Amino acid sequence: MEMEHINENTIRVIIENEDLAERGITFLDLLGNHREIESFFYSILEEVDIEDEFKSSEAVTFQVLPKNDGLELFISKNLTPEDISKMNNSTEFEVNDFDQLIRQQILANSESLEENSNKNNLRVFQLSSFEDMIELASYHFLDDAWCDLYLLNETYYLQVYFDPEIYGEYALADTTAEILEYASASSVSTEMLEEYGKLLMQRDAIEITRAHFS
Repeated sequence: MEMEHINENTIRVIIENEDLAERGITFLDLLGNHREIESFFYSILEEVDIEDEFKSSEAVTFQVLPKNDGLELFISKNLTPEDISKMNNSTEFEVNDFDQLIRQQILANSESLEENSNKNNLRVFQLSSFEDMIELASYHFLDDAWCDLYLLNETYYLQVYFDPEIYGEYALADTTAEILEYASASSVSTEMLEEYGKLLMQRDAIEITRAHFS
């Protein structure tokens, strides 16, 4: 957790997801629990207001800016409307509106996790020749995978998407090891293939190759 005094009336606190985990709190714990939200904010205030400058104030305002990896919290005292308007790129949330913020954060985290999961299950392999593709198609360990065959700069690339519901961690490792007997791991990105490569076979590249060349 990082903290800085913007001025004598405002403290900026960056709270990352790891900071929440250290306190045994998740966004789900805060969802719908206004008392828990307020308690959490004031616990942060206890930590950062070492000289009790804010706790002794009659009015303390919490402003929250959602971030993909946590929260950016502005704790202010004695602010005028003009002061609030000067806080660039921040969105003010009343405690009663914090549910909306949490839902946004959960959605952002879920999308991020899903994106990372998709990337982990999408691999690109380089084939030294089309004969290697024919050899791969003679086996059945890729029958349940989504396979696209591309041609880029006169080189064949097999893009494979492993459905996580079918290929668990160990199955993915085993299947990847089998592919690497006939192909090599490639640093060419899926974005480069889709933009600059020629798509020769889509989704069912293994089955298509087996049907026409075996």
